[in-house]
Amino acid sequence: MDGRLVVIGEIARPHGLAGEVRVTPLTDDPERFERVTECVLWDAARDRRETRRITAARRHGAAVLVSLAGCESADAARALTGRLLALPEDAALPPGPGRFYPWQLEGCRVLTEDGRLVGEVAAVERSPAHDLWVVRDGAREHLIPAVAEIVSEVDLAARRVVIRPPEGLLEL
Repeated sequence: MDGRLVVIGEIARPHGLAGEVRVTPLTDDPERFERVTECVLWDAARDRRETRRITAARRHGAAVLVSLAGCESADAARALTGRLLALPEDAALPPGPGRFYPWQLEGCRVLTEDGRLVGEVAAVERSPAHDLWVVRDGAREHLIPAVAEIVSEVDLAARRVVIRPPEGLLEL
């Protein structure tokens, strides 16, 4: 399975002895696990992807307990710890109003409020405090913090982002 994936959860650990896994939901709709019949087990570090059938899912506090086809023991479940549960991009839920997926920004033009072209969003890097948008213009690369004080507008339909960079940010 090639193509862009949307992560909906991460396997935290085995649950019980029958191969069930405890999943930390990474989606705004954890109940969707009960409606998904197939997912991609993604080892992002090695970019290994394996399609698996979800045979059962149920909420367990903040977590979701998931049974996967072919995973029938605690040892098999333990081997999956750290894997991401993902779906193909076209199966992603539409984001809520004013929200977007990081991959939707890739290729958007980035302009300052006075209309100066900074470059295009090439990637989104996760950091503990906030995402950083990697904006490239030829050989230059800028890291733009994705915070309301800097990002004033995101228009996905127009493929445009408007920023209000603080003094010196674009000179770094």
